[in-house]
Amino acid sequence: MLEVVREGPILHVWLNRPAKLNALDDDALTELADVFTGLQRSFDVKVVVLGGRGRSFCAGADLGNLPGVSGIGERERRWHGQVGYRACQAIADCDVVTVARLHGHVLGGGLALALACDFRIATDDASFGLPEVQIGLPLTWGTVPRLVTEIGAARARDLVMLGTRIDTATAEHYGMVHRSTPADGIDDAVRAVADRIVATPEYALHTTKSQFQAYARPLGDPTYSDGDAFIAGAAFRDVPHRASPHT
Repeated sequence: MLEVVREGPILHVWLNRPAKLNALDDDALTELADVFTGLQRSFDVKVVVLGGRGRSFCAGADLGNLPGVSGIGERERRWHGQVGYRACQAIADCDVVTVARLHGHVLGGGLALALACDFRIATDDASFGLPEVQIGLPLTWGTVPRLVTEIGAARARDLVMLGTRIDTATAEHYGMVHRSTPADGIDDAVRAVADRIVATPEYALHTTKSQFQAYARPLGDPTYSDGDAFIAGAAFRDVPHRASPHT
């Protein structure tokens, strides 16, 4: 699922399931968590670029193989229920500076992964959205607090509760995207940001990133248990609605 390519001090991590628009399942999310956790001791890597092969960055969770709902016993099911949270948290906690390379669809879990990155560079024809609530699933993976931190609560409600889809220009206006570029310039734009990060004094950059991580972390972070909400929401979504006994 993942393709990892080293380019000097820059590590490229590619979602590599283009036929499915890089839809996310348990395996992909587990791989992401493992890669980004392992980077904590890769001291020669200065920047990680997260991108997607094919027509889109990521169209969200694989609805044909929904992540987070497998397992046999209650504890195992709960562990699987946190798989998306673990992937996003591994990206957010990574000591290496992270850059999301965004194009095409940036939806649902894909947008959740992008929000966990430090910087987001997008093509000017990308599309952003969080359709979970509209299809009957709660938005989890720690996405709501990250979104509120990045763009504010009022705009976050519009995207999450109403499922509003936005383009790159709006995402950049909101502060969700740091840079936008024509599609044929995305690699140059990402490289310019990556090279600037590499050229920045490492200790100052690392300690400053730690400050941003601390300020973004809510007191008594409640998001770890949101996997429980996801499991419950997925189960409810699969249950046929029964008519009310009063009808």
